[in-house]
Amino acid sequence: MEFRQLRYFVAIVDHGSLSRAAGVLHVAQPALTQQLRQLEDELGAQLLHRSAQGVACTDAGKVFYEHAQAILKQLADARSAVVQSTTRPSGAVTLGLPHSISGALALPLLIAARAQYPEITLQLTEEISGNLTEQLKSGRINLAVLFDDGQLGQFDAAALVEEQMMFVCRAGSGFAPAPGAVTLAQAVAGPLILPAQQQGVRPRIESVARAQGLQLSTIIEINSIAILKSALLADMGATILPVAPVQQEVQTGALEAHPLREPAISRTVMLCASRNIPLTNAAAAIRRLTVSVAHALCESGSWPGAKPSV
Repeated sequence: MEFRQLRYFVAIVDHGSLSRAAGVLHVAQPALTQQLRQLEDELGAQLLHRSAQGVACTDAGKVFYEHAQAILKQLADARSAVVQSTTRPSGAVTLGLPHSISGALALPLLIAARAQYPEITLQLTEEISGNLTEQLKSGRINLAVLFDDGQLGQFDAAALVEEQMMFVCRAGSGFAPAPGAVTLAQAVAGPLILPAQQQGVRPRIESVARAQGLQLSTIIEINSIAILKSALLADMGATILPVAPVQQEVQTGALEAHPLREPAISRTVMLCASRNIPLTNAAAAIRRLTVSVAHALCESGSWPGAKPSV
């Protein structure tokens, strides 16, 4: 198996056809077809379905595509690590952000990276935390912002900020409590809109509820912040999450955010890298910059409900 075969295969999948990939790669289509056939023969599996409309991955192809992407990225990172200067880092860095964090951190970080490291191409990807974990393990991304759920020992993880959790519902909703703080028992008594199991805030909420002898009554599972907001505005239920993802709706009065008590709940936001794949100079620079930007946002109040981790 050769690196060029991986590069050819990824290009075919990305462009959806052999002819388009051949044009981008500046390789004759028969030669591209031959390399693909040799790759499939070596793996003993068909990787692509071919049709007049183009190509689509088989199940085996989907698995191989993920690995091929990760290998090619690590190869590019290895090249960058050799040629980079420690004083002027350059190259591409991919940072994964959960949906509930990107609204607070993404744009300020992009602006700071462009100003301080113009030779670094910072690529941000927004995913649910479970997907980010897998991408970080495989080397498809350099860094990820994740939540401390006690399962991050496999990564080089450092606490970034601590976010206070709030009870959030539509303004004037029947789920809205009396003015003031909401007890956790009150919060979990009604229908809650939360991410799926093991995603986002869900493990933290369930862990604290169990410790209090409480059970979540009705759960509506939604992994998208945008859809979660729509469900809140439709008064399908309430949620428990940091205020940053819904700050705009709270400020306009469309949603209400109430502090939690008995007990209060917070979550620790972690900045993670692989223990097995060395960071390039560029990735290390972006890791330092992410910490600096996050702390500055907390101190200025631009990341509501968050404070720097000690």
